[in-house]
Amino acid sequence: MIGVIDYGAGNLGSVMNALKRLGFAARFAAGPEELSPGGFKSGTGSSIPASPFEKIVFPGDGHFATAMASLKKSGYDEAVKEWIRADRPFLGICIGLQLLFDSSEEAPPVDGVAVRGLSIIPGTVKRFPGRKVPQIGWNETEARPRSRLFRGLPAKSFFYYIHSYYAAPGDDETVAAEADYYLRYCCAAERGALAAVQFHPEKSGAVGLKLLENWAG
Repeated sequence: MIGVIDYGAGNLGSVMNALKRLGFAARFAAGPEELSPGGFKSGTGSSIPASPFEKIVFPGDGHFATAMASLKKSGYDEAVKEWIRADRPFLGICIGLQLLFDSSEEAPPVDGVAVRGLSIIPGTVKRFPGRKVPQIGWNETEARPRSRLFRGLPAKSFFYYIHSYYAAPGDDETVAAEADYYLRYCCAAERGALAAVQFHPEKSGAVGLKLLENWAG
């Protein structure tokens, strides 16, 4: 079973529809407790069952600070960290990629206090330097040969994008694919069972479905 995290962001239904179209069992997570490894006692002394999910998708779009505030309010921030620390299959999409980083230029410090991301991938999220943002539409995406996400796809494929900020990992080994928009940037990351993409595979036709199948299969 694949769990889809719903923390109030948009564009969740299309991801769910794409997974079901591919024949994968999927549903929205009922709450952060469903990402628990189980086997321990809660604060009330009751036993917490193991997660019903084998894999988790973290999709959505929106503002970095607003999305982080929503994650913290719901408790999904710590649940996601715990899931990834356990090296369980995880796919972030769009803001689900950006929130994995330390910080974003979209959310500058307020009264000297920085808006922190999940800090799972070292690095930051930066605004494209050009005047024409967001990037909207199809863009050529070049996968690195070792990438598992892009297995069976042409080295250069077109995916659908809509974003004004891009991820800048501190470690080049994390980069799974790159695209060009004013500059060359990381549009997909992989590390262990963790994978994340800036584009929307669920809106990218056959190549997008193939990428989702690679991850979920």
